[in-house]
Amino acid sequence: MRVGFIGLGEMGRPMAQRLLRAGHDLAVWARRPEAVAPLLDEGASAYASPAELAARSEVVFSIVTNSADVEAIAFGPDGLGDGLAAGAIHVDMSTIAPQSARALARRYAERDVGWLDAPVSGGGAAAADGTLAIMAGGHALVLERVMPLLATLGSRVVHVGGAGAGQVAKACNQMIMVAAIEAAAEAMHLARAHGVDVEAVRKALLGGSAGSRVLEVFGERMARRNFSAGIQARLHHKDFGIVLAEAVRLGVPLPIAAQVCQQLNALMAAGWGGEDTASLLRVLEAQSQARIDE
Repeated sequence: MRVGFIGLGEMGRPMAQRLLRAGHDLAVWARRPEAVAPLLDEGASAYASPAELAARSEVVFSIVTNSADVEAIAFGPDGLGDGLAAGAIHVDMSTIAPQSARALARRYAERDVGWLDAPVSGGGAAAADGTLAIMAGGHALVLERVMPLLATLGSRVVHVGGAGAGQVAKACNQMIMVAAIEAAAEAMHLARAHGVDVEAVRKALLGGSAGSRVLEVFGERMARRNFSAGIQARLHHKDFGIVLAEAVRLGVPLPIAAQVCQQLNALMAAGWGGEDTASLLRVLEAQSQARIDE
């Protein structure tokens, strides 16, 4: 298929490479020329704007930072909307607000262009391996048309519902995952306060009912005090902004999510947004030290 791809960061680049290596005719666009270079070396073609990329693509994928970014590449100057032909499809794999996804779907429908919000979970390693979990929102017939492409990117594709439903599922995913990171941080903090080997505690917990992927990956980072970014904390902070905005809009109480968001706020205030979300441990340590210093 003639496929376009926008968003060539830690997640997007390996996803685009998988589509290219599967034999699809891949076009790319990025704000930074250096971001497209590795894909050009593998046979992709670069275009000067999203509109030009869209004009030659049957399906365009995007995975960028936030709602405003998606709206800009879709309907900003020289956006995808200026180039996508009737019957083409935009599959957005970013994590954005459900309301934004629904609004974009409506605007595309007026032009007879298909839309899927299909955010992903699994991280950079899963993106490279093609084992992402993909949560799809949109019309079933649109999903059916792009399913061969999604199968190249993920090992599990679930149609959650209509437009925006994929983003609702992703918000729920982030709530559970980051709350678990905070719980792991609190457990490591308590173990260290007792003078117990935190890595030994982590290994013990992995064998019991507290065992989880979060404890395995983020707990190890905490035990080794490796806070370099696997997933930048600023992205989880952005995601929790979406979660709490939806809670306010719908009048849904989310007490644990609200508390985790406050810890993420503290993390951002400390200047750790570019580092891993395992830095929630350092937030607890800083809070404890502040109490001691009082």
